[in-house]
Amino acid sequence: MPEAPPEDIGQLLNLVSRAYSYRVNQCGPVANGVFWKDQDGQMLRYELLLQAVAEEDLNGPITVNDLGCGYGALFDLLADQPMMQGGHYYGYDISPKMIEEAQARHTDPRATFIESPIATEMADYSFVSGTYNMNFGARRDIWGDYVKTSLLRLWDKTAKVMAFNMLDGASPERLLDLYYANRNEFVEFAMSLSPEVEIVDDYPLTEFTIYVKRV
Repeated sequence: MPEAPPEDIGQLLNLVSRAYSYRVNQCGPVANGVFWKDQDGQMLRYELLLQAVAEEDLNGPITVNDLGCGYGALFDLLADQPMMQGGHYYGYDISPKMIEEAQARHTDPRATFIESPIATEMADYSFVSGTYNMNFGARRDIWGDYVKTSLLRLWDKTAKVMAFNMLDGASPERLLDLYYANRNEFVEFAMSLSPEVEIVDDYPLTEFTIYVKRV
């Protein structure tokens, strides 16, 4: 029988960090190197998150927090957009190897990469893509509480909008070691932060995206 996953969040996050460090060492800084099936899905998720940017901010400058930034693929998408002219991007990851890869790939002074499980800088927009998916079979209540605590801390560092995606618990197909969230539970959680909440689930992936806006 395999050992039960640890119930201590620090130990769980250490497992996740090691898994991502190993993966990027094996695959390099590509979509598969952060456990995405393909680049198309990775980019679709980012594009949906960026829809949270208000029309008046599309010409920038804005500041961005990217929690679970991996090798910095979101900054690749942002770098040439008007919203980032004069703006700044902060990427955070718990994997030291991911931060090392991100720093090696990006010498742009508008991008700062920080090894941390939390955002340390205030930003206009905060994004989370796939960061909470891998949980190594942790108990749902333990991991769910961790996710909510993490989002609450990120919300405290968000001036305008926080946007995040999660695997959908209503999906008939599930993979081991991944966390599938109850959408109603997380909409309710988001509503506890702000009355301005929007959920998007009409895209061809078994997940949903939530926008939480300051009022």
